[in-house]
Amino acid sequence: MLSGTIDAGYRERARRVIPNGMYGHLSAARLGDGYPQFFARGKAARVWDIDGREYIDLMCSYGPILLGHAHPEVDAVAAEVAARGDVLNGPGPEMVELAEVLVDQVAHADWVMFAKNGTDATTLAVLTARAATGHRVVLVARGSYHGIAPWCAADDAAGMTPEDHANTVFFDYNDLASVEAAVAQAGIDDVAAIVCTPHRHDVFRDQEPVDPEFARGVRACCDRVGAALILDDVRCGLRIDPRGSWESIGVRPDLSAWSKSLANGYPLAALLGAEPLREAAGRIWATGSFWFAGAPMAAALTSLRIFNEIEGVELMRASGRRLQEGLAAQAASHGLRVRVTGPPQLPLLLFADDPEFDKVLHWARACARCGVYLHPVHNWFLSTAHDGATIDEALARTDEAFREMRQTYGAD
Repeated sequence: MLSGTIDAGYRERARRVIPNGMYGHLSAARLGDGYPQFFARGKAARVWDIDGREYIDLMCSYGPILLGHAHPEVDAVAAEVAARGDVLNGPGPEMVELAEVLVDQVAHADWVMFAKNGTDATTLAVLTARAATGHRVVLVARGSYHGIAPWCAADDAAGMTPEDHANTVFFDYNDLASVEAAVAQAGIDDVAAIVCTPHRHDVFRDQEPVDPEFARGVRACCDRVGAALILDDVRCGLRIDPRGSWESIGVRPDLSAWSKSLANGYPLAALLGAEPLREAAGRIWATGSFWFAGAPMAAALTSLRIFNEIEGVELMRASGRRLQEGLAAQAASHGLRVRVTGPPQLPLLLFADDPEFDKVLHWARACARCGVYLHPVHNWFLSTAHDGATIDEALARTDEAFREMRQTYGAD
């Protein structure tokens, strides 16, 4: 078991005062032996747990780290703004400046609202769509994750009621016929929005690129029934395309939800919208005591400037390809069949003939023991700190994990 004595002690203390000792997607209990729960620090593309073990980090805190952990320039700007008083009776000038930058950068955006996390942003999008259309029903792809709000939670989620899901109808991603069936089920005059992720990145399955015809078809369907198209760019925003993740295929949403990578680890989310929905956005009640803090917005301004100056998308894409190709070659050299999917900036590896995901969990735990932190069934994230040398070092470590897999399971 990798977990060290300090980590084990904090887990025991946590169980006394925190439900299950930890909750949500950062719970190491879901990952089992081989994963630490508590971390001490991060720097660039590496993190250290509280027992001092170092890992090359391929999760980037599940997405927020865009330029690398503890980026000195970003942290310095955030500290400077925080020193004047971060949470005041109103926002600082950074709010306006950041909104201007995002409107200028994101092709479909004419206005911006800020919040703190992805659930805030997606839920504000749904509220705006309902206010604008006067309709109730939201269409969501089965298996897609859009946050923890009742409208998008799983039907069997603890604490939810059937009424919480009364106005949510599901369709299958990349299946236009399924979308049309969902519209019919909802009622053509009662669809407020169709919500899509930029590509299919559900857990426990290969990632799947969006079919451009599907994206165009969803756009046309929204126009036909008077619904808003919401693009959930919380996970993909900036890493795929700083202009919006569907801009390259020529499909622009009415609303898009952003968070994670906006401020390189500082808590921030944004709802971006087109002009026709401005008035509706102004009518919904949207607020939070911590939403307008200046330090995260200053961090976002600096992060966006640096990211664009260094052509961050291309840097991550090149490193991601190096990683994906290296992993595929390693697996083949050990006689193991794997599938490496997703955009290079957000890769995922799963094993063939692994219906219970035992193999990939074993491999992921072996990677952690070898000093590479990744997730067995959730897509990974790269940052601009993952240069070629770091990727090569990670591959040297994953090769050891593949060697262990060959010894345990044999060749395919």
